[in-house]
Amino acid sequence: MPAVEKISIALTPDLAALVRQAVENGDYASSSEVIRDALRDWKHKRAMQRQQMEELRRLWTEGLGSGPGRFSGMDAIREEAWRRFSDARRDVP
Repeated sequence: MPAVEKISIALTPDLAALVRQAVENGDYASSSEVIRDALRDWKHKRAMQRQQMEELRRLWTEGLGSGPGRFSGMDAIREEAWRRFSDARRDVP
């Protein structure tokens, strides 16, 4: 295992019980493993959120650069959405 740094964390009783239960059930060898796995998941989730935000910003910029929209405002967008929704419901047997 690479060099490790020991830190102290405080958990709510519910979270501490979940960590202990994961070890007792044999899912993990130690509470440190539970926390490391949770932190890896958190790190992955944060990376995915950043990636999604970058994609949203790119699409937003692309949309703004594509010129004026075909709808005059939110009311027209809602009307079109309801029209499409109604059409789709009619097509379902």
